[in-house]
Amino acid sequence: MTYIVAEPCIGTKDHACVDVCPVECFYEGPDMLYIHPEECIDCGACVPECPVAAIFEESDTPEQWKSYIAKNAEPFNGGDALPKAPTRDKWEELKKDPSSDAAKYYQAYPKKE
Repeated sequence: MTYIVAEPCIGTKDHACVDVCPVECFYEGPDMLYIHPEECIDCGACVPECPVAAIFEESDTPEQWKSYIAKNAEPFNGGDALPKAPTRDKWEELKKDPSSDAAKYYQAYPKKE
């Protein structure tokens, strides 16, 4: 059973989860991070690192976010590939450049407090 990222990640994209993933299975989506279901080794290292509790084991996903199970799998079913998610330090550095995708993300999705 793989882990998935749910709605609380939207507007957060903290990237702390990326830093602890031993197999680098996180990918950068336009609105949130995604876990590649075939690369995830189900170790759960990412779960306690998420500051907004957005990561769940697929079978433990709360009812209101069950649609995120399919949303997480969708980008990996062929078509355009998502880029690997950068580490948290790299993401924080990217946010400083107003023309970067990271900076533009927080213009589209104001950071949650």
